[in-house]
Amino acid sequence: MTPDVLVHPQFDPIAFAIGPVAVRWYGLMYLLGFALFLILGRVRAGQAWRGMSKQDVDDLLFWGVLGVIIGGRLGYVLFYKPGYYLDHPLEALMLWKGGMASHGGILGVITVMWLWSRARGKSFLKVADFLVPLVPLGLAAGRIGNFINGELWGRPADPATWPWAMVFPQANDGGVPRHPSQLYQFALEGVLLFVILWLYSRKPRPAGQVGAMFLIGYGLLRFIAEFAREPDSFLGLLAMKLTMGQWLSLPMIALGLALWWHFGRRTTSAE
Repeated sequence: MTPDVLVHPQFDPIAFAIGPVAVRWYGLMYLLGFALFLILGRVRAGQAWRGMSKQDVDDLLFWGVLGVIIGGRLGYVLFYKPGYYLDHPLEALMLWKGGMASHGGILGVITVMWLWSRARGKSFLKVADFLVPLVPLGLAAGRIGNFINGELWGRPADPATWPWAMVFPQANDGGVPRHPSQLYQFALEGVLLFVILWLYSRKPRPAGQVGAMFLIGYGLLRFIAEFAREPDSFLGLLAMKLTMGQWLSLPMIALGLALWWHFGRRTTSAE
């Protein structure tokens, strides 16, 4: 390792402690994501044509948190380690041991949105269109949490080509410079996707198209970022040298494109 190569700062995962209670940076990032959801959701609820109230935003946050936790955990169990958890089913409940999947979290949020919409007599498509632009900044906050923890690092990178390549001591790989892929995902599926969806949803769109745009955008940007992210050690690269994250993203892109076209065509036909 040359002296010029960046090294991950190895932040203390505990931001501060109050007596015996330790508050971790990763938990603070979740709180930041929830706070941004509330603030921006209330801004959107102030526009009457969206058909949502500030109380609806509060309710959706509560149910969305449940969807993220349950869906994220089930996604990790079913998509990444089904064999292991089939042999150790009780460990699927041990959230403190880690193991969450973004794709599963998205499916969990979609499920609770559908249930909430039915219970409130609202259009699921319109609820989804209202909600999805609020999601990317939460994803961005989570990726910053990953970077602070020094986890989910990227693939090896040549510092001569990638001057921001960084050694992650947590990888225990002898000091190999790697892509800080957590920051790539923060920028792509977090900040960039938020800007795209926020601008796209500034005016009324055919019901369902904003939600479809989320599926396209997240799937595509996650697919791109995965080229820089180190594959999970217990899975490696799968068929066609793609990661599990990329294979899970491809159906999202295809479904999003089909739905975006369908909702636009349905509205045109109705006119």
